Amino acid sequence: MTSPAEAGIAVETPLMKQYNAIKGKYPDAILLFRVGDFYETFGEDAIKASKLLGIVLTKRKNGAASFVELAGFPHHSLENYLPKLVRAGNRVAICDQLEDPKLTKKLVKRGITELVTPGVSYQDKTIDLTQNSFLAAVHIDGSSAGVALLDISTGEFYASEGDFNYVDKLLQGFQPNEVLYSKATQQIFQDKIQDRYFTHRLDEWAFGFDFGYEKLVRQFGTSGLKGFGVDELRLGIAAAGAILHYLEDTQHLSNQHITGISRLDQNQYVWLDKFTVRNLELITSAHDQGTALIQILDHTVTSMGSRKLRNWLLFPLLEKEAIEARHEAVRDLTADIDHLESLQNELKQIGDLERLVSKIANGRINPREILQLMRSLRSIEVVCDLLKKYSDHRLGYIAGGLEPLPDVSNRIEREIQDNPPIQISKGGVIQEGYSSELDELRNLAFSGKDYLLKIQQQETDRTGISSLKVAYNSVFGYYLEVRNTHKDKVPTHWIRKQTLTQAERYVTEELKEYEEKILGAEEKIQELEQGLYNSLIAALLQWAGIIQKNAQLLAELDCLVSLAKVAIRNQYVKPNIHSGTTINILNGRHPVIEKLLPPGETYVSNDVYLDPETQQIMMITGPNMSGKSALLRQTALIVIMAQMGSFVPASAADIGIVDKIFTRVGANDNLSGGESTFMVEMNETASILNNLSDRSLVLLDEIGRGTSTYDGVSIAWAIAEYLHEHPHCKPKTLFATHYHELNEMTDTFNRIKNFNVSIKEAGQKIIFLRKLQSGGSNHSFGIHVAKMAGMPVRVIEKAKAVLAELEASRSHKTLPAGGDSGMQLSFFQLDDPTLGMIREQLLPLEIDRLTPVEALIKLNELKKILTGG
Repeated sequence: MTSPAEAGIAVETPLMKQYNAIKGKYPDAILLFRVGDFYETFGEDAIKASKLLGIVLTKRKNGAASFVELAGFPHHSLENYLPKLVRAGNRVAICDQLEDPKLTKKLVKRGITELVTPGVSYQDKTIDLTQNSFLAAVHIDGSSAGVALLDISTGEFYASEGDFNYVDKLLQGFQPNEVLYSKATQQIFQDKIQDRYFTHRLDEWAFGFDFGYEKLVRQFGTSGLKGFGVDELRLGIAAAGAILHYLEDTQHLSNQHITGISRLDQNQYVWLDKFTVRNLELITSAHDQGTALIQILDHTVTSMGSRKLRNWLLFPLLEKEAIEARHEAVRDLTADIDHLESLQNELKQIGDLERLVSKIANGRINPREILQLMRSLRSIEVVCDLLKKYSDHRLGYIAGGLEPLPDVSNRIEREIQDNPPIQISKGGVIQEGYSSELDELRNLAFSGKDYLLKIQQQETDRTGISSLKVAYNSVFGYYLEVRNTHKDKVPTHWIRKQTLTQAERYVTEELKEYEEKILGAEEKIQELEQGLYNSLIAALLQWAGIIQKNAQLLAELDCLVSLAKVAIRNQYVKPNIHSGTTINILNGRHPVIEKLLPPGETYVSNDVYLDPETQQIMMITGPNMSGKSALLRQTALIVIMAQMGSFVPASAADIGIVDKIFTRVGANDNLSGGESTFMVEMNETASILNNLSDRSLVLLDEIGRGTSTYDGVSIAWAIAEYLHEHPHCKPKTLFATHYHELNEMTDTFNRIKNFNVSIKEAGQKIIFLRKLQSGGSNHSFGIHVAKMAGMPVRVIEKAKAVLAELEASRSHKTLPAGGDSGMQLSFFQLDDPTLGMIREQLLPLEIDRLTPVEALIKLNELKKILTGG
């Protein structure tokens, strides 16, 4: 009979057969396959890994007439290579040897011990310690969706639900590392949420409400979810259940630190859409070397605090009492700088308790981290003493909620060595004196030479054999060697083992007992130390809930201390938060720009007053580079800082609570996505106009500049009028524009007021004073700015000539009051024949009497006039 190999058929080796069987269960993951001291990758995984990791790609024989690509690295380098694979957006399945190769003559059993994904990882090197690492799940049902977010490294778990705009906003704020969704909703997910995240699809049944509910109550050990405030969130519960299912699917089974879930309610936080977060540069700057607001505010000294401050900034509060509680805490902390320094110095001693608890829960905490936990608990005692000074308000609440757990820190001190190795397997972790059995084994293993000398001396004294010596060989272990001249002195209970030319070798019961002890001592030491260490971890897990609570309170304290330090350093003031709708900022400053000014240069502060009844819209004109955009941004940043609980850069600030902040500032092209500057501008503006509320703050900068002048002025005018005449709300608006025609709106719309950022003309030069003043500006000074930018003289002179010709061709009719016929011409008075024809068509129309069909016909006629058709 012909064998498969003889027939030319490739036959897999047993190892590759085992590999392929495991790989078949995880086809979309890179499989790290443990072979001896290496993790190997094969086939397509090897090709991908070699490129990502910069390791050598080779081939190995896979049975008869077959080869497979191979790339690997030493197993002890896993911590270095794994983060690179995960950060590139890969799921990585870690396949380990499940038995000792020395104890089997067959193929070693192997299996998946962990599936690491972008959103599920305990590895410190795969996550940013100063940011959360969220796994999200989105469950879509019609026009609504539920969302859940879990940071497995800290145990933070949230759920919410709403329309797609709200869910998209949450995802933008939390920036999950991975998003789960149902295969059944793939198309709508991609249409609504877009492809901005690493995603993974699950079967539809994983998003069932009953399935999710059962998962959650089993995880929390409760009879229901009412105590968490999420029981009515059917879509949110389904999403949260899918996350817990995914943890099981990825072999993350030890999750005792996930003890509850919190509800995210859109009525608790200021609405900051994705455009606003980006435009205001809250977390990241649009420029590589730029500075974001978080960099100015974040002077926290713990990773927990840094993560929390980021969330405070992205989710400012709406509740007046909660905002004021933070303000009062910051005020109290700023009252005594020395005490503030002492408090921050003690916080520096505290480790990342949130992530230490998660490591305790899954048994990944190392001995040095346990000592860090001990030092953190000891520091909590000092923090509590320092907080006794603040008995009222939020600081008093924090002091009352902290529990130092002295019994826990004392046990750690008794049990763990002062300077242990990172790995328990290295030994020397448990303190001497903690376990008598362990101490005895250590004496045997590490004091063996002394013990043998003791036996040798003891037997020499008993027998009088002066040349007696104790030795060891691999054949029969420890023995006593006696030269032939002293053979007659050997006791009868000694057992002869070997005869040599010059000597005899013997064993005794005592030597055999010692041999049994010493040969197994090291193994027993490791086993006993591991057992004691595991017992300690199990005990610590019982206190996980209290440690997590300590972590949350300390993170909050770290944020408040940071905001107090920033307030002192930058001379911020406590804002007055009220339930009205006015905003009154005196001498406001941009918190980022003022820190970046050259030494000796002072930021020019400005007042901003917005009142829906008298000054709803501030129409701000002025030349480019005069500071209009900075004024818009600083107003929004001051409001955000105030409602997150921070003091603000101003001499005084009265802030009526704002529930939504919208911005359209800067030219953010999305050319790679097929969108022009103008399309991006219109998308962002449409989002604003469709989501307005009575407490909204709207910032619009140079609306309409991405298209022709006529279109731009028309659109800008229409938007400003829409904001003023909105039937349901009066959003407070800062409207910066270079279209001076918009200054005429104040004559028609009584809540629109004109302002300009002042300049000073000195001959052919202009000086930017950057001071806001009442009244409209009548010149853009674009040619002056071009000259300042270094434009060639020839270009500047040509521009002046063209400008003169254009101005000469215009009609110089008198403008309505407030205009300047010498410098400013209304768009609606330009001598354009086409516009004249359109005006003749529009003026006689009785719009209220037009039917929809008649309106469409008239619109088509106007289009033909414009196109010449």
